[in-house]
Amino acid sequence: MLAYSVRRLLGILPTLFVIITVSFFIVRLAPGGPFDQEQTLPPQIRANLDRAYGLDQPLGMQYLHYLERLAHGDLGPSFKLRDFSVSELIADGFPVSATLGISALLLAILLGIPLGVAGALWRDRGADTGITAFVTLAVALPSFVTGPLLALLFGLQLHWLPVAGWEDGAPRYLILPVLTLGLPVAAYVTRLMRGSLLEVLRANHIRTARARGLGEVRILLRHALRPALLPVVSYLGPAAAFVVTGSLVVETVFALPGTGRYLVQGAINRDYTLVMGMVILYGVLTLLLNLAADLIYGWLDPRVRHD
Repeated sequence: MLAYSVRRLLGILPTLFVIITVSFFIVRLAPGGPFDQEQTLPPQIRANLDRAYGLDQPLGMQYLHYLERLAHGDLGPSFKLRDFSVSELIADGFPVSATLGISALLLAILLGIPLGVAGALWRDRGADTGITAFVTLAVALPSFVTGPLLALLFGLQLHWLPVAGWEDGAPRYLILPVLTLGLPVAAYVTRLMRGSLLEVLRANHIRTARARGLGEVRILLRHALRPALLPVVSYLGPAAAFVVTGSLVVETVFALPGTGRYLVQGAINRDYTLVMGMVILYGVLTLLLNLAADLIYGWLDPRVRHD
């Protein structure tokens, strides 16, 4: 397992290099530039800005200079938010997105796995019907619909919770965004857990355990639950990357100062370094969280031989 982990960590580097390279050229070759909207700039000042940020150099040279700075941990300055570096902007917004994402992921796990188990154990009963209705509704409604509905009900009608703001991460400001972001993930976890557990409960080793007189609770905890979690773990890798980096829609609906706004603002303003910084952040998190999911998968299923 250790050798596999080291190999996967080393394998992340070429994958990340490809992501950086492709993203760099796509962003730079897109129409427009970071100073195109500043129509009042005299040509000499525009030329000075291009020279100061290295935009007057050939594209290949810009790429090599960017890789050199990146090797020293420098993501460069923001072209539009000129008082800040990209690292400072990420450091400012990422704790908010990470807090929101981790909370939503925990909600999805703590809600989705028990509901999936309940749906499998009480198949075709009233409880299973209710769980299926929840899954269908949570998957069908996008977050830009769920968020305003929750804000309208619990914020404007009942006045129980605030509908916007952050206030240093006070719990009451997190409840509605976490529900909006976490409920769809919880629905997918529920559906995967229910289907996987139903399949495991029909397996030969479960029938053998029942024939030996083992109780249903013991069968579930010792023989069925662990293999049934495998599809859930496989799904949680990319899902965790999505929720931990935050959701642009959720952050916008609830006016949260996360990182999603920087990605959109950077793309609109052609802020090359800001877009690249966000791509690198999302890429690293996605690769690391998928690696964590693979390691957990191997722990749950000893038959997997990573070596």
